[in-house]
Amino acid sequence: MRDDSRTLMPLLFGLTFLSGLIDAVSFLQLGRVFVANMTGNVVLLGFAIAGAKGISIAGSLIALAAFMFGALIGGRLSRSFGESGARVLALAAGIKILFLIAAATAAWIFGTADAAAYTVITLLGIPMGLQTAAVRSLGIPDITTTVLTSTITGIAADSSLAGGENTRIRRRITSVALMFAGALLGAFVVFRFGVVAAIAAATLVLAIVSAVAWRLTQRATMLRQSG
Repeated sequence: MRDDSRTLMPLLFGLTFLSGLIDAVSFLQLGRVFVANMTGNVVLLGFAIAGAKGISIAGSLIALAAFMFGALIGGRLSRSFGESGARVLALAAGIKILFLIAAATAAWIFGTADAAAYTVITLLGIPMGLQTAAVRSLGIPDITTTVLTSTITGIAADSSLAGGENTRIRRRITSVALMFAGALLGAFVVFRFGVVAAIAAATLVLAIVSAVAWRLTQRATMLRQSG
């Protein structure tokens, strides 16, 4: 990618916040399923197969399949427009907005009980897979936007106590804080206002990310033309 990673960082932070928000919706209201954090989803699937109550085997499998399909789309998108990280993120965000609007519409019309939940899981899982694949193509360390295991590991393993310098400590701590904040907001909105409102909030966050990404893309284009 030609973009400076520091330029893209605010976009990635926004997507990290979004992941926490979306997973709050899916876990709390769609049958204890993650649509962004596939590590947790695989673990939950194991619990469900072993007989744990309150966790849907079908929901977990659908989330995994939807995420992988979205990642496939994200991979194709990254390879087609990989000359600009901002452009990839802008296109990915635009596509994701459509899926989130569809998810909110489905939840509003059909609710989130029983089989209707599977539709919403699918419509949320696809854009999160797309996001993860698009961000992965940027190759920016410590910012995957959907999982924090390596980020939290880095905070400890690269700390001065471990003999390291932890040069990326700020982005790591910011990522953890933002995903926590997204999950907190998502849970608050779900409990107070419902699933549709929470997905609408996620759509608003994504719209802001998309607008900023497009602006960065246009600025980069003008700079190339002027140069």
